[in-house]
Amino acid sequence: MKFGTSGLRGLSEDLKGRASALHATAFGRYLLESGRAKAGDPILIGRDFRQSSPEISADCIKALGKLGFAMIDCGTVPTPALALYGLHLGAASLMITGSHIPADRNGIKFYRPDGEIDKADEAAITAAAADLDRTGFEWPLNDIQPEDRSAECLALFTKRNAGLLPADALAGLKIGVYQHSTVARDLMVDLLEHYGAEVKAFARSEGFIPVDTEAVSEDTIALLKQAARDHGLDAIVSADGDGDRPLVTDETGTPLRGDLLGLIAANFLGANAVVTPVTSNSGIEQAGSFSVVRTRVGSPFVISGMQEALVSGKTGVVGFEANGGTLVASDFDLDGTTLLALPTRDCFLPVLATLAQAAANKRPLSVIASGYALPFAAADRLENFPVETSAKLMAHLRATPANLAAFLQPIGEVDGTSDIDGLRVTLADRRIIHFRPSGNAPEMRCYVEAKTESAATDLLAAGLKRIRAWASAN
Repeated sequence: MKFGTSGLRGLSEDLKGRASALHATAFGRYLLESGRAKAGDPILIGRDFRQSSPEISADCIKALGKLGFAMIDCGTVPTPALALYGLHLGAASLMITGSHIPADRNGIKFYRPDGEIDKADEAAITAAAADLDRTGFEWPLNDIQPEDRSAECLALFTKRNAGLLPADALAGLKIGVYQHSTVARDLMVDLLEHYGAEVKAFARSEGFIPVDTEAVSEDTIALLKQAARDHGLDAIVSADGDGDRPLVTDETGTPLRGDLLGLIAANFLGANAVVTPVTSNSGIEQAGSFSVVRTRVGSPFVISGMQEALVSGKTGVVGFEANGGTLVASDFDLDGTTLLALPTRDCFLPVLATLAQAAANKRPLSVIASGYALPFAAADRLENFPVETSAKLMAHLRATPANLAAFLQPIGEVDGTSDIDGLRVTLADRRIIHFRPSGNAPEMRCYVEAKTESAATDLLAAGLKRIRAWASAN
């Protein structure tokens, strides 16, 4: 188990029991020793619908309860709802979720009373867990009965989103909600109906289905396109497992890029500054009246960039990732209603902002998306790709310009590179290909941009083919 781009991750069987309690104890001790919390303070626990999540949640509750914290159970809620409630109470929180990764894996996202932990916090928690493991950690622990405040947590988040748009802002739209196993599924239906949309919910699952909104599978796209045809939908919306990454399709069931959704949300809010990773579309700088800061992939880096922007005097600061998860670092005024800062990934803001634009302009989402004239982008990943192989490949590509040129020779000539996160290569014909090992799963990711959709599709296929060929030969 290790920290990736968003929280602690590992196999569910490894995380259940002693390991989850060990890391929860390390987090609790870190809060106490750093003065961020004291014994008797509340700590919130939320979880997704994975089969392993209730057991891991119970393990963390036992561990933190033993340290003297007042444990509060927020149930199965979206991560941004838990984060908002934690900020409201000034309480630390833990979200038990593996987000979009396969069902046999899980994870824990940690929040201080003032928001997401950063990379320094991750290092401190990791060191504290190692110390505990070396010196002996008592397990099993006694059961702790937490206080149930799931309804209060959800109500606060619902109120936030119910005030984003004018009344009946989505009237006239017929919107599908791909429910699968996301914790956002019921709230999405409620909010869309609140704004006057006609809603068709479909494909609800009792078993956990991993949905990666940054690399939607071909089977899922086929399902979405069929639903759009069958029900005559104007759009389909959904989210990943813990509801912090949005999925929005146009009227044909074709998913829109996550960074486009974040861009729409930033323009909806009237942002003055945008912070986004290097993997987001290269056309964002020309797509709004805001300044842009590029970061490494992962919400801790986006949050750090947003904080730096605020310290430098920027106002109206918004962040978003290539997966569409949108973070709000400043308070915004929306026609007399104040939207409070929520500096953690949220799927609801970009979903509602995008649908509102379609309704207000009375145009199909496919037309709205093409109107931004962003370079065509695509992304995918090779799953079950050993971490060691990823590291070996990246070391080889970075070792010499000749290595990189030889690797890409069947694809194109190298014109320039960026090493902010992974290796992003601009080719001589201005196409872009970006290789990056996942930070939280044994996966190798590839991102591309090109002038046309077919060129982007071909480049992505060629990039993945080169990765496979290199891995087979080495």
